[in-house]
Amino acid sequence: MRFAVFAASSALFLGACDVTKTDFPVRTEAVRAEVEEMSTNVIVVKLTADNIEAFNTPRDLSGSRASLSSGAWDYRVGVGDVLDVTVWDHPELTQAAGTGRTVEQAGQRVQADGTFFYPYVGQVPARGKTPEAIRDDLRKKLAAFIPDPQVEVRVASYKSQSVSVTGEVDSPSRQPLTDVPLTLLDAIDAAGGLTDTADPRAVTIRRGGRSHHVDMKAFLEQGIGANNPVLQNGDVVSVGRQEVQEAYLLGQIVKPSTIDLTEENITLTQALTRVGGLAEDKADARGIFVFRDEPMGITVYQLDASNPTAYLIGTRFVLWPQDVIYVTSAPVYRWNRLISSILPTVTVVKTTGDISTD
Repeated sequence: MRFAVFAASSALFLGACDVTKTDFPVRTEAVRAEVEEMSTNVIVVKLTADNIEAFNTPRDLSGSRASLSSGAWDYRVGVGDVLDVTVWDHPELTQAAGTGRTVEQAGQRVQADGTFFYPYVGQVPARGKTPEAIRDDLRKKLAAFIPDPQVEVRVASYKSQSVSVTGEVDSPSRQPLTDVPLTLLDAIDAAGGLTDTADPRAVTIRRGGRSHHVDMKAFLEQGIGANNPVLQNGDVVSVGRQEVQEAYLLGQIVKPSTIDLTEENITLTQALTRVGGLAEDKADARGIFVFRDEPMGITVYQLDASNPTAYLIGTRFVLWPQDVIYVTSAPVYRWNRLISSILPTVTVVKTTGDISTD
């Protein structure tokens, strides 16, 4: 699919290049005059040593800290849990599991009203309590029938609480919560781990009607503990698919290609170098354009590299995903006509690229 996107965009841009030859004004007054003739939602900026810092906007690739609160985990018994109650030295009160009897069958299941039945004392409240709290309550009630009862209560089967893990994991599943805290990493591991197409930076936890973004890669590589939160009952974990972040290099360059921006910030000069630079016998060094779709419309950045020192300016211009870099050919006149002919193609390239990642 990525090859199809690149092939389609290359064909469109080469076709656009044949529409007209252009001239690139290098004087500020000329740039302003040409811009006035173009659509109002297109901004053309000539990159210079004086203004480059205003447009040098590297992406923040460092891991962000999750805002999801974790807190200490303290398991509370819920409806459906099965309790194993032992009263020492009183085997008549202990229904041990054995031949033909599972732990669940031998234990006390918490009913819909949040209680379970126990001999002598009747219904014992359990929902929302820790096993220790249930033990203390049961011990006090049994004391009316047994001198100084020694009681132990534990959860034999955890049924009341769980989390779901979906998306790009090998085995999407529902996982029970127990008295051992279940962290995000533990839950993903229990679901078979990440698939080859998973993006560990694109994990979402749905909790209480709100979605929280979690960058798991920041925990794995930078040790940001907040990005491995303890999960709570009802959490839904969704692992997103890896979306390759690319810029497109087209026109009169040695090797028209795409540049992967997923893992690093790459400058305009770096990108041109990686594809072999300009095609010297065809390219007009004054016409290095970067088309960028921004909130207020498309911005076209022009780098005039007729003076090689301009490439130093290019080292301070960081590319963004979906940028389209186009190098024009000579001879040229009226550069704004070429930009106008290419603009619809920029939209096609961006749309095709978006479809390829769905």
